[in-house]
Amino acid sequence: MSLWIIFRQWAVKNLSDLNGKNLLLILLGYVVLNWLLLKLAGEHAITDSLTDYIYYLFVTASTVGYGDMSPTTPAGKWIVSLLVIPGGLGVFAVGVGRIASLFLQYWKSGLQGKRSVKVKNHILVLGWNEQRTLHLIKMLQHEESGRRPIVLCVRPEIENPLPGEIEFVRVTSFTDQEGMAKAAVEEASCILIDNPEDDITLSAALYCTSKNPDAHLLAYFKDEGLGMLLKQHCPNAECIPSVAVEMLAKAAVDPGSSELHHELLSTTQGMTQYSVHYPKNADATTIDALFNTFKQRYDATLIGIDCGQGVELNPALNKAVQPGCKLFYISDERITDFQW
Repeated sequence: MSLWIIFRQWAVKNLSDLNGKNLLLILLGYVVLNWLLLKLAGEHAITDSLTDYIYYLFVTASTVGYGDMSPTTPAGKWIVSLLVIPGGLGVFAVGVGRIASLFLQYWKSGLQGKRSVKVKNHILVLGWNEQRTLHLIKMLQHEESGRRPIVLCVRPEIENPLPGEIEFVRVTSFTDQEGMAKAAVEEASCILIDNPEDDITLSAALYCTSKNPDAHLLAYFKDEGLGMLLKQHCPNAECIPSVAVEMLAKAAVDPGSSELHHELLSTTQGMTQYSVHYPKNADATTIDALFNTFKQRYDATLIGIDCGQGVELNPALNKAVQPGCKLFYISDERITDFQW
């Protein structure tokens, strides 16, 4: 009796927490104990072969019961009735429940942004502005069409707003090294920062530049002064100012301008503005030649050029276009098969 008390105390102390280690110990104990009892009962057909024994135990414990193997001795039948089947049901149920719990926990950790993402060459969106951010992601999805994965990284305690469509990470701060590492900031090809607070946008942009100076960095600022400050420290950063006031003024003077601007920026409807680099291995040409090529072959309109000195809209037809210049055009969809 004292041995039983000692064993019970040890079991309560060490097996009360059904973690993976304890479940494995219980399973091993269940397998070994049943093998010994069936061996002593003379069930040699079941216990002589390890493969046959494991097969029989799992088929019986899971209540599948094919009937191709069964105990033949009275003692063996009592052991199976009182120990193998009841114990197997418990172990099987707990094991399946534990595995399901692990899968559920893994899924919830991703939904809550607690898991590191395994992506490269992705678009990293920092910030949460509710419907504004959702609209931004939808436009990015339309533009990318599966080319680059999108990772949303936020600070508020929310869950993934688009599960199954984007990766999601939640951090306490956009300058937290451990949290930002989960979003693979150093592997991103494009980092887009859009926060309600400009000071957080500025600090996030500086941190991202220090971690990934080669990424295409875009930051939206309500205060243009902070955008200019960022450009001083990060000349390659592209600062997007608020143009709401300018659009109001333009629409007041030229009615319908706001609708035109909206269509040029929208990627889901109407004609939209895109850009492309003139190949570095191509021969120098002129705007006149490219303008006709764009219109005749692709039904697109060439509207601007940037050869390193800033964007020039409506360039002269005789303006030279050197290899490597960026060309801006209007088209119904992005053109991916230019034949220069």
